[in-house]
Amino acid sequence: MDNQGSIEPRFARADSHDSQTASDFIDSQLKLEADAREALPYAFDHCTQPLGPLRQNLFSCLTCTPPSSSPSTTYTPAAVCYSCSIACHGEHELVELFNRRNFTCDCGTTRLPATSPCTLRIDPSTGVKGPVHSQPAAEGNTYNQNCRNRFCGCGELYDAHAEKGTMFQCLGLAGENEGGCGEDWWHPECVLGLGREWSRSKKARHAAEPTPDHDGNGSEETTNQPRELEHDDEELPPGFPAEDDFETFICYKCVDANPWIKRYASSTGFLPPVLHTGVQPTNEHTSIIRAESPNHKEPDGALGRETVADKPVQNSVISDPEGNQNSPPSSTSLKRRADDDDTEEQDMPNQAKKIKLETNKNCYYETLPEARPESLSIFLKEDFRDHLCRCANCYIKLRKHPQLLEEEESYEPPSRRSRFEQRRSKGVMVYNHLKDKVKSFLQPFAESGQAVGAEDIKAYFEKLRGDEQAIKTAAVAGSGESGDGDNRREQSG
Repeated sequence: MDNQGSIEPRFARADSHDSQTASDFIDSQLKLEADAREALPYAFDHCTQPLGPLRQNLFSCLTCTPPSSSPSTTYTPAAVCYSCSIACHGEHELVELFNRRNFTCDCGTTRLPATSPCTLRIDPSTGVKGPVHSQPAAEGNTYNQNCRNRFCGCGELYDAHAEKGTMFQCLGLAGENEGGCGEDWWHPECVLGLGREWSRSKKARHAAEPTPDHDGNGSEETTNQPRELEHDDEELPPGFPAEDDFETFICYKCVDANPWIKRYASSTGFLPPVLHTGVQPTNEHTSIIRAESPNHKEPDGALGRETVADKPVQNSVISDPEGNQNSPPSSTSLKRRADDDDTEEQDMPNQAKKIKLETNKNCYYETLPEARPESLSIFLKEDFRDHLCRCANCYIKLRKHPQLLEEEESYEPPSRRSRFEQRRSKGVMVYNHLKDKVKSFLQPFAESGQAVGAEDIKAYFEKLRGDEQAIKTAAVAGSGESGDGDNRREQSG
């Protein structure tokens, strides 16, 4: 071996001219690990069932619970946590349901066949980890059509490869058994009542358009090739709010199941109502349009909100429940009406006045316009919770839906990043140790100009194989461990 300065070891196969430096090998391994982190970002060695009901990412296994082809056949839906979807159902056909609230993993319960046990939980009868099956399922779990891979009000089967547009998840104020959707995912056109035909016809028209062709000079030429609809070309149907204008929404099914929330549409923190008929309301049809004022303030908590009389009203249109529109009352008429109310209260018995004050005092909800009779969806801004009335009467309705009172936290399994970082550090330390050993072996040959023979290399590596303790020491130092290390192995998935 000639003296050529720095020497980098290479790995080569005897039957191939391809070779790879140790640095390239480590880089390729890091690239594979980065891809694995992206595909499987969380650890999957613990089932969430012992943690009880959580808001967590769920998967329905179509292999274990195939949807029935006959409506008369009994179907038992089930969903499993992230870890079980990989460790216990990794080779099955799965449907990702995304985050659902108050759910306990069904893996290893009577909702799934005993032939697909949970391999992550401790079997209480043996005290050993897995396999666990036929345990009682959690009674509080709720299911919807998503477990059958059907989504939206249209009930279409979801095809991840064919679906191009964005779907939106309802906040879910009612389950399917209550007339709601149960946190279903919706096509924008179906929220409006336009149906999937609107999207299909739009794609057909788009595909018929000629494709612009760019020549080398930067100009465009039109070809007769049909255009392929890309994700960026997906437009929201007319009347559907822009994605940046709202945080979440409540579908018309859940609104119909909780009609009291209709009155919040168009109020502070909420967008105008989106009708299911496909015809959206204009300003003339909106009951009251409030203009923001620098003097506007809202009391906190159960103190309620200001009344309409306390707040300036500009360019307002007021409609009675029959839809007859009237001009905004002047300040004189407002004062007169207030005076009339004072006269009425003076004529009321003391007990009746006390009841009226206790019922209506500081209730912001009572100042909102009457609800529209049509079926509609409500779109909520990021701060909508700050504008919900929390007086004693209204709080009774709100407490049934904790997601309206405060933002929900979703459970996430531990990240795998720390484990990958530990393994990468361990590999780098071992490589550096070997590099230093080889360098010290080759240094005398480089200084003397003596060629390194095959017997020299063979003898050196035989000696190096006896230095396993130093390699182990380097590995332990790289992982930050002080003992024999963790003997557990990650499962492939």
